Amino acid sequence: MLHVLVVSSNEKGCESLCSLIREFEGYVDITTSRSCSEARRIILDTELDLVVINAPLSDESGEDLAVMVTEQSLAGSILVVKNEYYETTQTFFGDRGILVVSKPVIKPVFFQTLGLARSMRRRLSVLQNENDKLQKKIEEIKLIDRAKWTLIQNLGMDEQQAHRYIEKQAMDLRKSRYEVASAILKTYQ
Repeated sequence: MLHVLVVSSNEKGCESLCSLIREFEGYVDITTSRSCSEARRIILDTELDLVVINAPLSDESGEDLAVMVTEQSLAGSILVVKNEYYETTQTFFGDRGILVVSKPVIKPVFFQTLGLARSMRRRLSVLQNENDKLQKKIEEIKLIDRAKWTLIQNLGMDEQQAHRYIEKQAMDLRKSRYEVASAILKTYQ
């Protein structure tokens, strides 16, 4: 299910955007907000797939909120602006990963933009998962290296011996090298 936040100070605009999103996506969880400050709290507290901002808002223009979405979350960001501001807004914010749609909203264009936002969100999620795996692997390597240096300092092994010791313990105990390294660090520290 797609989790969407629609931010609009205008009731009619909010209802219209929600209706279009439901028509495009089908089953979708839509939260609405009337101000940037409320929207910021929702964005920080909730994992969203998409944020649609109907600019301008009552307390801000909405542009800073769109930037915040792309910088602090994985959600796609769609900024809906008046037609006369479309070109300059698109030029300035397009490079920041913000999709811009002009008013009045044309259904096929908005649907295309929703599809692009959904695709971007999926791609970012894949990249985030890969990044998380790599970060975990780096932390494991650091811990294993610390355990090797602990063996070198406390048992007088050289690096190759310490490496072989951790590998052999992992095989013999049927544990991961990470678990063996953790046990070594607990023993000597």
